[in-house]
Formats: sequence, structure tokens, C-alpha cells
Amino acid sequence: MNLNQHYGEKSVLQKLDQLPKEPGLKRRKKIVFAVKTVFLSLLAAGFIGICLGLGVYGKIVADTPDVSEINIGPTKYASFVYDADGDQIQQLNEAQSNRIHVSIEDIPEDMQHAIVAIEDSRFYEHHGIDPQGILRAAVVTLTSGFQETEGASTITQQLIKNNVFTDWTDETFFQSVRRKIQEQQLAVDLEEYLTDQGLDAKSVILEEYLNTVNFGSGAYGIQTAAQTYFGKDSNDLTLSECAVLAATPQNPTRWDPRQNPEGNAQRRETVLNYMLEQGWITKEEQEEALGDDVYARIAQNSENQPQGSTYSYFIDELISQVQEDLVEEKGYTETQAANAIYSGGLRIYSTQDTEIQDIMEEEFEDEDNYPDYVRFGLDWALTVEHSDGSKENYSREMLTAYFENGGEVVPDLFDTQEEAQRYIDRYKEAVLEEGDKIAAERTEFVPQPQAAMTVIDQSTGYVRGIVGGRGEKKASLTLNRASDTYRQPGSAFKILAAYGPALDLGEITLAAHIEDEEYSYEDGTPIRNSDNRYHGSVSVRQAIRSSYNIPAVKVLTDITPEKGFEYLQQLGFSNLDEELDVIQPLALGGITNGVSNLELTAAYGAIANGGTYMEPVFYTEVTDQEGNVLLSNKPQGQRVFKESTAFLLTSAMEDVVSEGTGTGFQLEDMHVAGKTGTANDYRDLTFAGYTPYYTAAIWAGYDEPQELAESHRTFHRTLWRNVMNRIHEDLPNKDFEQPSTVERAAVCADSGLLAGRGCTRVYEYFDQDNMPQETCTEHRRSLFPGWNSGQEEEDDSSGDSSGNSSSGSSWWDYWSRWWR
Repeated sequence: MNLNQHYGEKSVLQKLDQLPKEPGLKRRKKIVFAVKTVFLSLLAAGFIGICLGLGVYGKIVADTPDVSEINIGPTKYASFVYDADGDQIQQLNEAQSNRIHVSIEDIPEDMQHAIVAIEDSRFYEHHGIDPQGILRAAVVTLTSGFQETEGASTITQQLIKNNVFTDWTDETFFQSVRRKIQEQQLAVDLEEYLTDQGLDAKSVILEEYLNTVNFGSGAYGIQTAAQTYFGKDSNDLTLSECAVLAATPQNPTRWDPRQNPEGNAQRRETVLNYMLEQGWITKEEQEEALGDDVYARIAQNSENQPQGSTYSYFIDELISQVQEDLVEEKGYTETQAANAIYSGGLRIYSTQDTEIQDIMEEEFEDEDNYPDYVRFGLDWALTVEHSDGSKENYSREMLTAYFENGGEVVPDLFDTQEEAQRYIDRYKEAVLEEGDKIAAERTEFVPQPQAAMTVIDQSTGYVRGIVGGRGEKKASLTLNRASDTYRQPGSAFKILAAYGPALDLGEITLAAHIEDEEYSYEDGTPIRNSDNRYHGSVSVRQAIRSSYNIPAVKVLTDITPEKGFEYLQQLGFSNLDEELDVIQPLALGGITNGVSNLELTAAYGAIANGGTYMEPVFYTEVTDQEGNVLLSNKPQGQRVFKESTAFLLTSAMEDVVSEGTGTGFQLEDMHVAGKTGTANDYRDLTFAGYTPYYTAAIWAGYDEPQELAESHRTFHRTLWRNVMNRIHEDLPNKDFEQPSTVERAAVCADSGLLAGRGCTRVYEYFDQDNMPQETCTEHRRSLFPGWNSGQEEEDDSSGDSSGNSSSGSSWWDYWSRWWR
């Protein structure tokens, strides 16, 4: 036997290989292999993931906005309006834009330290982000089992989130991650950038942060918060007050010191404790602050603070003008212009004389200035939310249609507010169904008749005061009847469309005579005077004084309606119709669309200003927060009438007030010139008048044109007199200045020619280039002396401007003339 064959090494190995393998060992090998495979796969995946993550992170960082191009300041600030004396009269802002910027020098150090202590204790040590804060926040989150979280954002990061990444409230998770990465990168870049610019980075960031954050109760920014809660400026805040405010921004609703003083007090104590721990205050200062009854002052200031401010009619129109000019002159869109006004931090310097505006508002709110019999218009709207969540709107027009469809007429005006309310209640009962809820309702009972008035400084065009309605103004940006409504001017147009142009062109003089006789328009329509009479040959002065219609139409016809229309366009009337209004009735204010009270005031202001039209303006300048001028309103005068024409019109219109149709508008101790206007059927009553100081026009009537009762046709006189008497109370009475181009001469009262022997003389003013050249010869006395004995000629120096002097001729005068 060969032992090697059976028991040799090779044989043994072969036999071992032929033996069956153990199952457990095989599984272990497989497991080890699988683990190695998974590990290597995970390692590879992790490596790939890290590479991808770094790539994505790098891409996000690369897409971070350039720090030199971002604006870290808040974009919404309150705008302010100042009156003609530079006093602040109105703050304009929308929600979240009532900030008033203050520099870091006007923010107490206690306020700065308080906000740092509670929001970012390492603010002065880190460089934009705080790794220690991030680690601390992570530990708190992990150790609490994700039940508690702690903010790790620095003040720098919060500033960037609020003013750069402003859409963070609507982010998805991935957008939030992206924003957070860029926010951290920008925080580091910002502090480095500000330092490189030679600025104190921490002061700049803290200033912008404190001007940005929400301090509760709708107060954005530290200055607004100080005024809202304590009625003082930010630089006057005490330590206790600073702690109250610093306690608020992290949750302005929860820690609002007005709404939740107890919660704010607890957090204020935390602020003071942190300030003490961080070395910003002493123990004594902390105890003194904690002992301050600050919340009583907050409550008291809240009671004394007005809860809202309704814009005046002046502010309404001012906003309209500024918005229009931003669009036209600066190229803003309507939205951009509105945003600039309400949240752009503008400084608007208005032309308002606050004393005049106050006087006007007082008189227009005084019911004693109106007729005893008051009726009411109804302005009503309703929004209903149905049970299915849909909403439906109802209006005054729908209410009227509902009742009219049922055969019941709803009056335009109601005798009482209760009567109007009954119609509302009946209509609501008809349209409301089970399950409906009233989402909103507006009801306003508008007293009638109404009135509106504007006062302008004619030398500049500056509007000093404007009121667009009767009674107390209850809402902002409402209907302004002085600027928004267009009504018929009636006879007030005679001066502007007929007599003014004719005098200016040298076609008539105040002494010229016109036959007031039966007369018709070119289409055959007869023209009548208001008294339904004809007055024969009348002078232009007399026609103006008594407001005769026929002479005015004859004058316009002679110069042509086209020429009168040209003058009206130069006088600023924007709503005239070039196709329909170039007609003879233009002389009497018979126009298609009417004119606004503001326009009429400015047109008469041109006469008061020596013939130079000044566009009415409500502001002189608009600047941004830094004082850069955005808009400037420098008076731009346009000569419409010669200076002599303006004086001649003024002289005639003084007669209107002293002895003509406008006697009810006389002032106590001041020269006044003006012209009345009455539309057909007394639907609109107008008076435009002026003194050497101010021009003012008033309108009275119903919002829905209808005839004014006879007892309602004089109240506008009371309003105009009361306002103007008070405005001129301390002003010296002075006459209108006569230009050197005007001369005074004696003329025949009957012919308007230079007075001859035997004429009844009157003294009249003339443009020196349009003086009468002929002497009247129609009134020479008989050559028989006895027929005219005893008459003596009056001296030429006697008489007055309105022409009340007369003269005769002596017997010797006529005999001598005959003998020669």
C-alpha cells in the first residue's frame, strides 16, 4: 500500500474538498460581502452627495445678490404734509408703512443695548453670523426632543430677511433653505462691505433694524413706536420704556404692550435681566426700571391719542395732484405714484393756510348757515356672504330698481333719515336668505342742498383752502364737490366768455351802449332776461351790474363764439367741448359739461391778478426723505387779459356787489368785486368774487340737479360772507390798484361818447388805447336862452366812477356858441 497515495497532503486536501460545507459559514461570508458592498455604496453615495451638496451650496451662494446692490433699509415709510407755514398737518401711510426714519444718534443707547441683549447678545462680537448661537440653538432643539426651538439668527440676518428677502412668509421648505443660506452669506458680506466703506457696520445695521421692525399696535420703526405708546420722540425714551419696546418685536401680537401688558411686563423683566447680565445696566438701574408704572402711561396715552384721521378736502385734492404729477412728470405708473405717496417717506409742502382751511370747515359744518328744511340723499351699499361662501353686492341703484319694478317710486331725496332707513330695511329683508351673513355695509345720509367753496391767493395760484361739501367730513378721499363735480356756471360766464374778451380786443368799452331788446339765437330760440323785461339802450357797465342776458349774447356774437371759447381755454377750463360749446349760449354759461368750482375760482383769480392766469396748485414742493426734490410747483403765469381789461372788469364787478345782483355778498370792511351766476330753474347757484387779497367762488345746489326752493336761494351768500369776513378780519381795507394804462373820462350817459354840452355826464374808465374819439352832439340845448335858464354846468372833476354826476348848459353858453 502506498501510504502517500491515501494520506499524502494532496490526497488529504482533495478529500477535504469533497466533504460538505457548513451552512453557517457560508451565510457569514455572504453577510460580510453584503455589508462591505453596502458600506462602499453608502460611502460612494455619501461622497457623491457631498459633492453634489457642495455644488448646490456653491450655486446658491453664487446666486446670492451682490451686497453692493441691495437695500438694507425698509422700503416703506410714512409721508408727511406741511402747510404754508411749514407746520406738519397730515401723516400719510398705509398699513405697515408708518415708519419715520431716525438716525442712530436719535436712538438712546439703552434702546440699542436692550434690543441687542434680547435678540443677539453677541452682536458686537460676531461678523454677521454667530456659530456659537447656531450650536446653542441646535443643542436646545436636540435636548428637548425637538419640542423647543431657539432662534439663531443674528440682528444682521433678521435685517436682511425683513428688507431683502421680503417674500419669506410664503416660502416652501426648499425655498426657505435657499434663502437661509443666502441670508447667512449676505450677513457676512454686508458687515465686511460696510467696514470696507469706512462705516461703523454695527451702527448702520442697528439703525436700519430699529427703523424696520414691528413694535406692535401697527407701529413700525422705533420713532413711530415711541410716539404710539408714549407720545414722545425716540430720543426721549427712558430705560423702562426701551425695555418695553425691546420686548415686543419677536412676537408683536403676543407681547403688544397695549393689548397684553401682563405678557409684555414678563418679557420686559427678561430684557432687563439680560441687560444686567451682559453689563449694560447696573442693579440699581434695573430695579428703578422695574418699579416704573410704565403701562399706566401707555394706557393713558392710548386714550388721548386720536384713533384715526380723516383727510380734509384739501388733503384729498393734494393727494390727487401729487399723484397726477408723479405720473406725468416723473413717469411713474399709477401704482408707483400711490406707493410713493403712502409709503415712500415723501415730504409734501402744501399751499394750505391752516387758519383759512379751519375757518372754511367750521362755517360749512355749522348747520345755522343752511336752510332749516333739510332733505337727505342716500349713499348705500351692501355685501352679503351666502351660506355656500359666495359673496354678492347690492347698491343704492339696485334698491331703487327693486321697488320701481314693484310699482313703487323711491324718492331721490328723503325728508328724514328714518324714511331712507325704512327702504333699506325692507330691501334687505327681501334679498337676505336663510344662512346669509352681512359681510359689509355702508350707509351715509347726505344732507341736501349742498355747497362747495375754494379760496385762492390770486397772485400765486396757491389754493389756501377748499371745502367740497356740507357738514362734517366722515371719510377720506370722498367726493369733493369743489374739484370733482362740474356744474353750470350761469351768468358768471358772461365776464369770462363775452365781456372780458370783447374789452380785451377793443370791441367795446364799459361806456358803450347795447340795445337790450327782443333778440333770438341764430336757431330762432328767443333770449330772455331773468326779469322777463327789455331795458332799451344800456351801457356795458349797467348790463354787467344787472346781469342782463341779451347784451351779453350780442357781445359774444359780435366777437364770435370761437373767440370767446379761446379765452375760456386760456383760463384753464378743462371740460369744454370744442364741437358743442362754441355757440352763442356760451355767453350765459350754456355749456355741455359744466365747470368745477376750483376752475371757476382760478379763472376769476386771473382777473384779480391783473389779467394773468395762475394754475391753481396745492403744493410748492415734494421731496424724498433725504431732501432731494422730486416735484416743484413754481408759479407759471399766463397772461390772458391785458392789465387794463382786468381793471375795467373789476370796476364793473365792484358795482355788481355794491348795487347790482351781488349785494348779498358785500363784506364788512373790504373792497369786493364779483359776479353772480344762476343756472336754469335755479339748479345751480354760483358766486365768484375777490378782494385785493383772495379770490373765492362758491357753489350751491343739489347733488342731483333740481330746482332750489325760493327759501334755499340765499344760503350760499351767508357761507361766502362768513368765510371771507373772517379771513379778512385783520387785513387792512385797500382799493384795487389802477394801472397806468387806464384813464378816466367824462362820457355821455346815453351814448357813451365823450360828453358834450347838454349831456348827462358819467365818469368811466377806459383803456387808454380805446378811448372814445367822438363827442356826443345829441343833447345840445335849444338856442332860445329862456328854455334852459337857471341850469349850471357842473365842474368836470365832480362825479364818481359809476357815473352818477350830470350837467346842463347855461343860457350864456348856448348864446355864445350860436353867436360864434
